[in-house]
Amino acid sequence: QVQLVESGGGLAQPGGSLRLSCVASGFTFSDKAMSWARQAPGKGLEWVSGIKSDGSATYYLDSVKGRLTISRDNAKNTVYLQMNNLEPEDTALYCCGNHDYDTVDDPVDEWGQGTLLTVSS
Repeated sequence: QVQLVESGGGLAQPGGSLRLSCVASGFTFSDKAMSWARQAPGKGLEWVSGIKSDGSATYYLDSVKGRLTISRDNAKNTVYLQMNNLEPEDTALYCCGNHDYDTVDDPVDEWGQGTLLTVSS
């Protein structure tokens, strides 16, 4: 079965940097687009970024462009989210998801349990 295991969250200071990781198993990782989404306290799940199966195209929520970078290593079945210049508004549970096919236009099959990021001084 599909397993998505996120890591890398924790407590970070405003202006700092952090890299989240998501290790996938149970499907052919290199065939599927991947996305990151976040859920802030008391709010719904918000899509943040996505990447095509071969890494040739990336997509971002407008409000995070220039601060977040998504990447993937298909040899390691891992997708990353590099987060720079962190803001308190980035505080959320960050989850990765696998799309049904190779583009982010395709529906997300499953979301992982997430890793919690708290940005606070």
